This record gives sequence, C-alpha cells and structure tokens, in this order.
Amino acid sequence: MPGRVAEKQLVKERKRAANVACISEIQSGICQRVKVRTVPNAVLYDSRQLSRIPRLSRSLQIIGLITATALSLSFAAEPVVPIRKPLVKSWFGATPQIDGVLSPGEWSDASEIRGVRDWTPEFSEVKSDSDSALRGWVKHDKAWLYFAFEITDDVLYGITTERWLPKENPKAHELSREGYPWFGDEMELLLNASNQWNGDEDVSGDGSSWQMVCNLTKSRLGGIGKGGLLEGEPRTSETAWNNYQNWILKGAQRAAAKAKTDSHGYIIEWAIRFDPCVEIEAHKFYSPSIGQKDVGLNIALGDLDTPEAGRGNFGNFHHEQWWAGAPHTRTHKNNFGTLRLMADRPKPATP
Repeated sequence: MPGRVAEKQLVKERKRAANVACISEIQSGICQRVKVRTVPNAVLYDSRQLSRIPRLSRSLQIIGLITATALSLSFAAEPVVPIRKPLVKSWFGATPQIDGVLSPGEWSDASEIRGVRDWTPEFSEVKSDSDSALRGWVKHDKAWLYFAFEITDDVLYGITTERWLPKENPKAHELSREGYPWFGDEMELLLNASNQWNGDEDVSGDGSSWQMVCNLTKSRLGGIGKGGLLEGEPRTSETAWNNYQNWILKGAQRAAAKAKTDSHGYIIEWAIRFDPCVEIEAHKFYSPSIGQKDVGLNIALGDLDTPEAGRGNFGNFHHEQWWAGAPHTRTHKNNFGTLRLMADRPKPATP
C-alpha cells in the first residue's frame, strides 16, 4: 500500500508539472523553465521534459492545456495591488524627552508623518479620522533615532473596553513567545538598516533588520497594564526574541506610551540607539559622520476595539494600517518605504 500511495502522488505531481509548463508556454510563447512550488525539493520542468514523464497520456496533456488556458485568463483578470513605498527624511535635531508628553517645540525640528486613511489596510479600512488617525515625527542626534506619534482613537482597548481575548490565542497577553505583543492598541516599527533583501524575506531580528512593538497597555518593563516596548517578530526565532529583550532591558530602545486625558487617543515617544539597532553593514552602525544614508522603514498602527467591531478579521482586529507595502506582504523587506538619514544636517527653515 505505501508504494501505491507514493506512485499515485507522483502521478499527481507530474500532472501539476504539466499544467505549469503549459501556462509558461501560453504566457510567453517560448519554452521556459518554471519552478513548481507544489513539488517537493523544487523540481524544475519545461515543455521538453513532458515527453519523458511516463503515465501522462496525450489526452491528459490536452486537458492540461485547456485548464491552463482558463487559469491563465483568470490570472490576467486579477487586479495588481500597488506597493506603497513612501519616503521620509530624518534631520539632525535636539534630543527629546522620552516621556509620552509632546512638549511645545520639542519636535519642531523633525519631519512630519501623517495618516492613516491613505495607508495600507490589513483589516477593515479606516473611513474616519475620529476612528483612527496619526500625526508623527522623526529625527536623530549623534547616537539615537527618535520617533513620536500622536494617535487619535475613539475606543481604547483595555481602558474604555474590557481586556477581552481573541479565540485564536487565549495566551495573547502572556509576555512570552506564545503571546501576541501587538494585541491591543499599538504601534510597530520595522527597520531594514542595510536596505537590502533577498526575495520576500521578513526581518532577521538583529541590528540589520528588526520589528518591535510599542503597546498602549502592556510592556516588558511594566507588565500588563503599563504601556511600552515588547519583543516583536519573528517570535519563532529565539535569537530574535533574545536580541529584542536585551535591547529593552539594557535601554538600547526606549519608549513611553500614555493615553490622552480624554481617552480619545494616546501618545508614543520612541528612542532607538544606532549601536546596536541600526547596523548598516556587518559590525558597522550608522552615525551622522558617515553621511546621508537610506534605510528601509515600515510603520504600523494597530487599532483594537470590541470583538463586534472587528468581526470577520483575524483576532477581531478593527484596523491595522501600514505606512508602506501591500496587504499581506507589508512585513517583507521589499515592501518597506525609505527613511533617509540626513547626517548632521538640520531641518531647513520654513520660508
């Protein structure tokens, strides 16, 4: 029986290979080598190899061609989702206080970021600024990169709602690799310091590329109920988890998150030390003395309200808006926007 099962599986794989090869010929008009993702070990076939595949009759090839034609037409009809890739400049500025308070003039020497209705939605679209909106700033000094965000949010999870849990993970609030650091009202920063990537890879979880979370109602340093930094993705990597935790505990990244007094939003201020968190080359960390440098950046704003508000979305999330990228691929490094570090140049004066 095991032999017959394996034989049947082989025939199925060969049929799939035939269909993929047919699609290749229809779309390009020439014989091309096509990677068949459904076949183990990434076996490669082309139309010339089909004649060498036993048990595949001429009639099956014709059926495969007809099927491939239909699939090709179907694929052609699908709309192409554009990848949003904005750019923001970080100017050399004064060192801010990371206390969750936007003091007058504290961020006037920084570049401004606004959103989020025109950002990329991962879940339900934001249709009103009173529901979810953001005003942000970015700048740097000799040793640190700084962000600040003023978020408008009409419902604050765990403050104006119960601290409910998603059916997908009853351990969502555990401060462990099993928890969901981003479950709640939160922001995420993703940085690709080298600004290089291979294919559709996500961040590696070290100084060259990382993804960290600042949650309004939980943190590594303050526990449940106290906003601040949490270890981000990839949580499946113990090395990444340990790097992130060390950065938090040793102060290489610091953040403050505070709800507004009217409970209609919150403030986040975030500091990131160039060494060890912005490693532009192996063992080389950014400094303004290096000069102007482009790094990859993405920013996420997560909005969790009530289970009813997020019905149909993963974890019943209401909104998750991304500064750069396309839906479902926004964490790939090739989806990031650009943060241009302007060395020791201050922000130009406004005419």
